[in-house]
Amino acid sequence: MGYIARHMENKILELSKSYSAILLTGPRQSGKTTMLRSLAERENISRKYVSLDDLNIREMAKNDPALFLQLHKPPVLIDEVQYAPELFTYIKIHIDENHNPGDFWMTGSQIFRLMQGVQESLAGRIALLHMSPMSQREITGATCVPFSVDFDRLLCESKNIMPVTTPEMFVRIWNGSMPGIISGQYTDRNIYYSSYISTYIERDVREISDNIDALKFNRFVTAVAARTSQLLNYKALADDSDIDEITAKSWVNILETLGIIFLLHPYSNNVLKRTIKTPKVYFYDTGLVCYLTKWSSPEVAESGAMNGALLENFAVSEIMKSYQNSGLEPYIYFYRDRDTKEIDVIIEGDGKLFPLEIKKTVSPDKRIVKTFGVINKSPLHIGTGAVLCMAEQFGAFDRDNLIVPIWII
Repeated sequence: MGYIARHMENKILELSKSYSAILLTGPRQSGKTTMLRSLAERENISRKYVSLDDLNIREMAKNDPALFLQLHKPPVLIDEVQYAPELFTYIKIHIDENHNPGDFWMTGSQIFRLMQGVQESLAGRIALLHMSPMSQREITGATCVPFSVDFDRLLCESKNIMPVTTPEMFVRIWNGSMPGIISGQYTDRNIYYSSYISTYIERDVREISDNIDALKFNRFVTAVAARTSQLLNYKALADDSDIDEITAKSWVNILETLGIIFLLHPYSNNVLKRTIKTPKVYFYDTGLVCYLTKWSSPEVAESGAMNGALLENFAVSEIMKSYQNSGLEPYIYFYRDRDTKEIDVIIEGDGKLFPLEIKKTVSPDKRIVKTFGVINKSPLHIGTGAVLCMAEQFGAFDRDNLIVPIWII
């Protein structure tokens, strides 16, 4: 199948006209380098490519950043730049002296540790983007738009996107969204994920934290996967992995740093005092969740105990990717209070809150949207709500509450 175009391509080219440096972060194997190298081939300039995965090159970048930049003159694509944060100061000096848009394209597989070096030295000079594994829109060739509950847009899109049945949706969920699998480069999904964990995750974990027990860490990642779409419970994760809670917190932080998981934080403000503080945990790639939790086929995943959690994880991660691919910050939360009233997702935008509930059903019950009333006390207006489900077509309960098939996200 070869290279599949990514939604972020236009954003990169657009930002390259105004920013001297662009840093694209995201998990290993999500397609960052492939996309940037493909874009570089289409540019009218000869952009050099250099990877800090090469230990000799990394050594030079760390010990003599000035010489490194003389040898690898811009325009340049520097891969895995997190290995040499020493470069950032020298890149800053180069940018301040030359002001050439598009001089530095960089990738990094670690998100937050990377940001510290960036924020100290390149604040205001760099465009930061995050790239996840592929979205269903990228895989199916649909257009790139941040998800919203805009009636007219959803109606229009529902006519242009092929409907998907529940079994077909679980094939998507089970296969996952890694470019290597989607493109057909790797045909054995089990071998792909097992080597992904042992090669990339374990190696990168060691880079961040030296004394880590690989077996316990594997158990830990599996324990997190078993609780995807749930409230983050450090004690339960620690008990499952035979570690203490402090280690569990630090390992969650590592998985987040490596772009494997993301946390959805609860929506709260001064008026809604009864809301809980605990975040929910999701994976960017549902294929990895299915692999870790040992669902042997899409059919078993669909009928198994985790089917609702898998579908919710898929829907939430697709919403996240739709914002990231548009180069936008996602303002996405969930709601839960001490009376266990709950809303799966709240999108905040334009001074409004848009509540979403996610259900595996094909024909949702109107009573589902009753819970949306719990955020009435919020100072922000409540916008259109929606039930994201497996409906065969786009519909609505009424003007304020839509029925949105998950295949549209």
